Amino acid sequence: MSDRIWYRYGTALAAAALVLMLRAALDRFFEDRTFTIIYVPVVLFAAFAGGRGPALLATVLCLGISAKSLGKSLVTDPANLIDIACFAILGPILGFMGDRLLRESKQARDRQAHLQSILDTVPDAMIVIDDRGIVRSFSAAAERLFGWSPAEIVGRNVSSLMPQPYRGEHDRYLERYLTTGERRIIGIGRIVVGERSDGSTFPMELAVGEAKAPGDRFFTGFVRDLTERRAQERRLQELQSELVHVSRLTAMGEMASSIAHEINQPLSAVTNYIRGATTLMAAETLDTARMRDALDRAAQQALRAGDIIKRLREFVAKGETEHSLESPVTLLEEAVALALLGAKEQGVRVAIRSDRDMPSIIVDKIQIQQVVLNLVRNAIEAMATSARRELTVGVTKTGDEAIFTIADTGPGISSGITDRLFQPFVTTKEHGMGVGLSICRTIIEAHGGRIDALPNPGGGTVFQFTLPFAEAGEET
Repeated sequence: MSDRIWYRYGTALAAAALVLMLRAALDRFFEDRTFTIIYVPVVLFAAFAGGRGPALLATVLCLGISAKSLGKSLVTDPANLIDIACFAILGPILGFMGDRLLRESKQARDRQAHLQSILDTVPDAMIVIDDRGIVRSFSAAAERLFGWSPAEIVGRNVSSLMPQPYRGEHDRYLERYLTTGERRIIGIGRIVVGERSDGSTFPMELAVGEAKAPGDRFFTGFVRDLTERRAQERRLQELQSELVHVSRLTAMGEMASSIAHEINQPLSAVTNYIRGATTLMAAETLDTARMRDALDRAAQQALRAGDIIKRLREFVAKGETEHSLESPVTLLEEAVALALLGAKEQGVRVAIRSDRDMPSIIVDKIQIQQVVLNLVRNAIEAMATSARRELTVGVTKTGDEAIFTIADTGPGISSGITDRLFQPFVTTKEHGMGVGLSICRTIIEAHGGRIDALPNPGGGTVFQFTLPFAEAGEET
């Protein structure tokens, strides 16, 4: 701070000393006239270099120089007196003007520094070009993204940041806009391809704004690299698949006892039929027809057990997300058959009511079956303490969508939790984690549908989710 004060007032003193020497050298030419015009540059310099204080000091010093040089004639000559009075008034005015100019200059520098700090930290790259496509400004984020330094790219055509054929066509696009006003990107934004300094290309989102000044026109482009976004979307999809897989494993653990009971029935039947065939073989009279029937029945039960195991293995298997053309009715029935293992033992009456001859849907079969299984098992758990345990499932056609419905007759959902039901870690179960319905919503929305929970008019809850039908071109 002290150095700054010395600089401000020191410049005023130095300028006054310089004009003193000039006055002394030219004194014989001035005779008895003040010629305060030669002092004005000193006051201007002091005012613009240091502000009001140095300007007033320079004014006083210049007045002292005149008094020393002219003596009594300074006040006895009316012309000199008027000249000195005008200069004495002009000096403070110039000082106040210089002081204001310095303040505004400091504010402008502060604003510029603030703006530059924002531009240096904003994650999107910013590029400013003129109406000839010449780069005028290149932010730090743009430098990191494209690999060019501002010294290398400023002054060059912005097409240097584009691969062919965009590089050769850019100036023509810009000229057409300036001529016709037809907008392709300006004020709209679009996804284009950029080129780094090493020649590699990348997808980017470009938004362009326009600024007009007297005689000039500038375009500011904000660029966002989509490479990382695409990678994040892939990682999110992988995480979603992982969550779905973990959810399926959890569901399998809950179904373990029901599965054991379900498989035990065909295995017990196989054992009984084989023992019956063995007994027939030991008889004195061999009844081949009855033996063949017993073995056929045993084979049927063995296939039934194998089919149960196959469906369970397909459900639990962890694989990549793969969309396929599926029948809504078949998909629902297969998922419900898997979810209802052991439901009879809990006294649940199940009704499946679906439209027939429905168009196909393009979905990840395993993920949609996971949604159905989760909703059906939730419905069964909700009716565990209800006197009436009726589960109604089905899929119907409405417009260009398939509506899947799972309705129970349980106690229903309280109004206070309905709006947050599909949020993570929100649950109505005593020991639930609150992620099942959140995963269901993520899966359905990823397939272009929506999911809702509604009160059942007869008591209980109705879960509905929609999936769009495949378009005509997609079915072939």
